[in-house]
Amino acid sequence: MSVTEGPPPTSLVELRLLTGPNLYFPRPAMKLTLDISALLGLPTDRAQELAAGLGLGGARPGPPASSFRQRFAARWVGRLVRRLAAAAGVSRLAVRSRPGSSTAELVVAFPWRHSGRAEALGEAVVEVLDALAGQGSTGDVRAAELAAVVATAGERVRTAPLGREPALIRPRVPVAAVTGTNGKTTTSRMLGHVARRAGRLVGWSSTDGVYLDGQLVEPGDYSGPSGAAQVLQHPGVQLAVTETARGGILRRGVGVAWNDVSVVTNISADHLGVDGIETLDQLAEVKAVITKITKPTGWCVLNADDPRTFAMRLGTPAQIWVFSRDPDSPSGRTVLDAGGRVTTVLDGRVTVLRAGADPLPVVEVADVPMTLAGLSRVNVENVLAVTSAALALGFTAAEVADGLTSFLPGEDNPGRMNIWTLPVGGAAGAGEAVSVVIDLAHNEAGLAALLEVLQGLRSPAGRLLLGVGTAGDRGDDVFVRLGELAAMGADVVEVARKSEYLRGRPPEEMGALISRGAAHAGMATLVEHADELTCLRSLVGQARHGDVVALMTHQDRRPVDEWLLAAGATQDGADTLRAKVRAAAS
Repeated sequence: MSVTEGPPPTSLVELRLLTGPNLYFPRPAMKLTLDISALLGLPTDRAQELAAGLGLGGARPGPPASSFRQRFAARWVGRLVRRLAAAAGVSRLAVRSRPGSSTAELVVAFPWRHSGRAEALGEAVVEVLDALAGQGSTGDVRAAELAAVVATAGERVRTAPLGREPALIRPRVPVAAVTGTNGKTTTSRMLGHVARRAGRLVGWSSTDGVYLDGQLVEPGDYSGPSGAAQVLQHPGVQLAVTETARGGILRRGVGVAWNDVSVVTNISADHLGVDGIETLDQLAEVKAVITKITKPTGWCVLNADDPRTFAMRLGTPAQIWVFSRDPDSPSGRTVLDAGGRVTTVLDGRVTVLRAGADPLPVVEVADVPMTLAGLSRVNVENVLAVTSAALALGFTAAEVADGLTSFLPGEDNPGRMNIWTLPVGGAAGAGEAVSVVIDLAHNEAGLAALLEVLQGLRSPAGRLLLGVGTAGDRGDDVFVRLGELAAMGADVVEVARKSEYLRGRPPEEMGALISRGAAHAGMATLVEHADELTCLRSLVGQARHGDVVALMTHQDRRPVDEWLLAAGATQDGADTLRAKVRAAAS
């Protein structure tokens, strides 16, 4: 019986061309993810031979499979990349490396000017590593043969087709880049609204699509580099606002060479364990990419109350402008002492502080509808961020105030903290109603912020009824924690499945994890629904006068809105919201 052998194992995990500023360099780069098991497992004397073969005679490789060996391997591969580049005629090449998602993985990155040569260089690195492991056509290469193998591979790189050059956009209009774990969509929408009210033609790219002068021209998730490109290609655009998500930065890089204002709202747990990002510090490093390409004459707007965000001031070439709800924040004082600016709240007003100058009041917090009469602390922070960014772009305080006070949660910010009044009880229940809150709330921090608002809206005798669920590309612990938060904060909790956002997870598994978390807080097994609208209808059917119903909405926002309108619900304006907040506090 014959046995068909599969392809030989290879050291290559992934070869990815990043087309814009990225986690490794502020310019296009090649990212090479390698399996370095062979290097990690070499006997120490053999590893020392290989080190000497690349001019690292004094290197100490450490024991096989140790953390010391892993760092040696990173140094050795970096030297190998430079040697191959030199053999191809490149005299200087910046190389950066870091551990991958496992001990046996290494990520190596270097800038590129021609795609063909960059890919050939990456393939040459893999060829040498495969040869060292006895997996290539050359066999088990010893140190004495290494120079010849490198020279041969380098010659192939030198003669490889050049390929295309980076098509990185160099903007001719001001660009404001917004990122963060929560609040980036609301912040970028508000900023674009301020600019439009001031007479600018604004292009905005986001997770919802590409908008031109307030009109959706391309639906879909355009929070990556293609969104920025579409915005800046539209003729007549005077300001580009680019919502910049983690995934786009990691997979392709940022879509523009620079920005005039960068905004980072906050850093909290979300998408950890995806794309090699395991910790909050690593997530912050990804989000910080937009701050490193802000012009020196521009402004970097940061959350002073978030330590990871505030630390980004140390890596940006731009001027620093921070925001904080605390006017006496030590972080704010640090920035003022260094000549920066602070946006905060003084006597209920959004106010800008500058060293040696009187405070500049901009607008009453309670007059900004998105703050929900000051109830939503996260949206107060978003308003502070928008005020900072808009002033940094050159808009006047009056223009900023006009934009903020005219930005309505339902009409201008669909799906984000939209609050409705829904009559209940039929004819016999005339005058009786419940509040319904529709919000994305896609992670723990988002749900905590939503629960804070719900508590502020609930009448003294009212209950909280919550539909919970999120996308599948989160760790198990996130679903469990969502269940815990929901059960601790609400009286009735049910699960709304997201069939369009499973992302590889069975819906039953997500529901079971949320129910497990709810059980930790003493709530029995949760009812599950096939979609968000069915969940909302179930919760509303249980609600009575004075209750607050909330739904974490991802995919069914339009059907949910249509159902609420058909049921006689109306979206709350600023006056209605203020009245609800006062009644709940009485």
